[in-house]
Amino acid sequence: MTNKLYYENVYQSIFVATVTKSEDDYIVLSETAFYPTGGGQPCDTGTINGILVSNVEEVDGEIRHYMNDYISVGSKVEGIIDWEKRFDHMQQHAGQHILTAAFEELYGYETISFHLGSEKITIDLNVENISSTELEKVEQLANQIILEQRKIETKWVSKEEVNQYPLRKILSVEENIRLVIIPEFDYNGCGGTHPQNTGEVQAITILGTERQKKKTRVEFVCGQRVRKQIHNKTNVVSKLTSLLHAPQNELETAALRLIDRNKTLEKEIKILKDNILQFEAQDLLKDAIKVADHRVVQASFADKSLQELQTIARNVLAFDSEVNVLFVSEINGKLQFLCQREKSIINMKNLAQSILPVINGRGGGNEKQAQGGGESKTITSEALLTMLLHQLK
Repeated sequence: MTNKLYYENVYQSIFVATVTKSEDDYIVLSETAFYPTGGGQPCDTGTINGILVSNVEEVDGEIRHYMNDYISVGSKVEGIIDWEKRFDHMQQHAGQHILTAAFEELYGYETISFHLGSEKITIDLNVENISSTELEKVEQLANQIILEQRKIETKWVSKEEVNQYPLRKILSVEENIRLVIIPEFDYNGCGGTHPQNTGEVQAITILGTERQKKKTRVEFVCGQRVRKQIHNKTNVVSKLTSLLHAPQNELETAALRLIDRNKTLEKEIKILKDNILQFEAQDLLKDAIKVADHRVVQASFADKSLQELQTIARNVLAFDSEVNVLFVSEINGKLQFLCQREKSIINMKNLAQSILPVINGRGGGNEKQAQGGGESKTITSEALLTMLLHQLK
C-alpha cells in the first residue's frame, strides 16, 4: 500500500498501517485508505483501533487523521472506513462529473465550482439563466450515461501525456496528475473517489436552480440520495393529502384555495381590529383629562404594539384635533411610548426626550409626533405615563 491508496482502491474499507507521527489531536499513518477533504469532496470518516476519526486533511504533504485519543508512534493500527458514507461520496462525485459533462455537451455551460454537502450537491454554472427544458434534457442525458454503465477509468499521467486527452478544464497541477475518464464523454483531472462504472451512480435528479449573481447554482442528488428524496417527498405529500383532504393531483388547487381563504380572513381580521381601535379611541376621548391648560387623552396599555398605539392616536385626533395624546405600552418586557398632537402647541419631541434617560431608551420624531422605547426594569408603564403628564405642568 502507498499514501495514494485512498485514490485507487476505493472499495477497500479495512486496512492495517503503522503510526508514523502522533500529535495531541491527530496521527499520520504509513499508509491510509481514508480520503482527505479536497476538491469539493468531504473526507472519509470511520475508526482507527476503534477510535472515531472525525476529520481527515492533507497538510504539508501528510494525511492527518484527527481523533480524540492518543496512539503512540510505531503502533500497528487497524483502520475501518465508514463504507456507507464512502460509497455515497463516490456516487455523488461521479454523478457530478456526469451532470457537468452533460451541461457542457448539450449547451456549453461550464461548471466553475462544486460542493458536495451531507444532503445535496451543487454546481455553479457560468450562465445567468437555464430553462426548465434545458434542465430536463441535461438530466435525461446524464441518466442515459448511467444506464449505459460506462466504465469510469483513472489514470496517472505526466504533464506531456495530458495533451492526448480532451480535458474539460485546465488542470490545477503540473505533477502527480490523475485523470478520471468516462470514455467518449468526460475527461477530467480529479483526485476524488469514484465507482468503477456509471451504473453504480444509479440515478441523478435535479432538484432546482438558484440565481447567484451572474451564475446559476444547480442543486441535485445522486444514487441513494434520490431514493431518500423520493421517500421524504412521498411522506410530505401523504401528510398534505390528509391535511388538505385532497388527492395528490389536486393538492396545488387545494393549497391555493386555502391561501386565498387565509388572505380573505386576514383582511376581515384587519377590518375588525381597525373598528375595535376606533371604538377604543372614542372611549379614551371621553375620559380626556386636563393638565394645566392642556386637554390630554392618556392611557397605559399591556401588549399593544407601537403600530397599534399610532392607529389609536390617529383615530383620537381624527375625532378631536385639539387634544394631546400620550400613550405607554409594556410589551415583550419592553416599554414603548407615543406622544402625538395636531393643533396643540406642545413640542412632542422635547417631551419624549425628557423621559428617554429613565428607561435607557431610544426614540425620535418631530414637534407633532414622537415615539420610542426602552427598558421596563426600573419603572412601570403607569409610572412612565405619570412622568409624561408631569412634564406638561
